[in-house]
Amino acid sequence: MNRRTLLIGSSALALAAFAGGAVVMNRRRQAEAEAIAAAAPSVDPSLLIRAHSPSFGPADAPVTLVEFFDPSCEACRAFHPVVQEIRRQFPTEVRIVLRYTVFHEGSDEAVRILEVARMQDKFEQVLDALLEKQPTWAVHGEPQMDVAWRVAGAVGLDLAKAESDRLFPGITGVLNQDMADVESVGIRQTPTFFLNGKRLENFTPESLIADVRQAVENA
Repeated sequence: MNRRTLLIGSSALALAAFAGGAVVMNRRRQAEAEAIAAAAPSVDPSLLIRAHSPSFGPADAPVTLVEFFDPSCEACRAFHPVVQEIRRQFPTEVRIVLRYTVFHEGSDEAVRILEVARMQDKFEQVLDALLEKQPTWAVHGEPQMDVAWRVAGAVGLDLAKAESDRLFPGITGVLNQDMADVESVGIRQTPTFFLNGKRLENFTPESLIADVRQAVENA
């Protein structure tokens, strides 16, 4: 056996060992994630989903993903494409429910924008636009809510009608109920996800999709 053959053989063995180790690590991580999920206490469903909660997907879908999100939250903006991908991959198997979590200054006004958009059947367009343009209006310490309204208007929101609807008592009720549930559930950061009633911990974009896929497969 010459030196070149020996080196090739050694490299092959090293690659095989690495691949085997990766498989073991992936299985270990999956087992740890499953153990954490199993140990996590379920939350009263009435605190996670309200009749007024915006949702996407069939109401009777076998899997429900609840997101507590803040329109001004940079991490929520980063996870928005991930949630959209889940919708794309599982259009009939997963229901996604949004809960408002107004931790940042100006977020309550952003929720009012979203709710008047829902009244005009423009919720999804306005949600996408607000998150896409978030850096232009969600300035920490000095939110530019007039910019947020213009962003919504640019995608079709009737701003004249919205001006009269923004203080509708029902919207105030939605804000109050969601923040009461945020406190009861113990939400401390956004986004926080619950998959079929159980809080997901230490999630990443990849693990969130993987967890949803596993829930769909097990449903």
